[in-house]
Amino acid sequence: MTEGGTRRVRAGRRTVEVKRVDKVLFPGSGDAKEYTKGDLVDYHRSVARFMLPHLRGRPLMLERHPDGLDGPEFMQKNTPEHYPDWITRVEVAKEDGTVRHTVCDDTASLLYLTDQACLTLHRWLSRNSSINCPDRLVFDLDPADDDFGQVREAAGLLGELLDELELPSAPMTTGSRGLHIVVPLTAHQDFDEVREFARDVADTLAAAHPDRLTTAARKKDRGDRLYLDVQRNAYAQTVVAPYTVRARPGAPVATPIAWADLDDPDLHARRWTIADAADKARSDPWAGLMGRARALGPARRRLDSLKG
Repeated sequence: MTEGGTRRVRAGRRTVEVKRVDKVLFPGSGDAKEYTKGDLVDYHRSVARFMLPHLRGRPLMLERHPDGLDGPEFMQKNTPEHYPDWITRVEVAKEDGTVRHTVCDDTASLLYLTDQACLTLHRWLSRNSSINCPDRLVFDLDPADDDFGQVREAAGLLGELLDELELPSAPMTTGSRGLHIVVPLTAHQDFDEVREFARDVADTLAAAHPDRLTTAARKKDRGDRLYLDVQRNAYAQTVVAPYTVRARPGAPVATPIAWADLDDPDLHARRWTIADAADKARSDPWAGLMGRARALGPARRRLDSLKG
């Protein structure tokens, strides 16, 4: 029900008021369609059952655009006092104190964050219950320019290496320029161990293909090579959540895909938007992936054997 620009949306046992539903968050330009806050509400309702398993029980960093893409943006870590009591919070340690992060455990929370003009949800790789031990490892494939062919090639090479290490993995378009390759873990190793392993995998692959891949953190050292970025595998770092919307024209979505999708010549990092990402989700591209989590001990031994 909509009254005076406010829409009351039922979500489970709660009703969430979304204000200024006609507010344009994504202005139309060129081939990019215009989308309002109401459109974002509709998208989040349609994708919630696919998105929430990747959000529940995890600290979030919220990327907010109160006046849409044309206005100021800010990144929110601490949960404001005015957020309703039924929104989950988790307090985690930082160098000089603690941060009280928002957690999105249900559809009502997702819609409330939509009302707050949270366009992109950035999640931790660990859960509240085991905050120091990630249950995801992520490789970020960052091309030198907007060349998705370079990304596709790098993803294939990385996927082959992960197969050799007997680690399950799957790709996700970022909604920006590249791909994330996600590996489910058992949360038995801490962030330092996980990042060290990810770095060794990336270094091994880059050493085998030095003309195409690099692990150089400085842009000036990369040239036209694709950057294998593993820096997000660290305590308090975040990555964009599956099915979250990116703050770019046309409202592209970070979308889980299957390895076979890399063969699609039309695939690119912004292939899906809020207009069709829910349809892709219904095909369950990551079917069974999260149930195949691995500890890194055996993979570390296989990697050392390859390097040796």
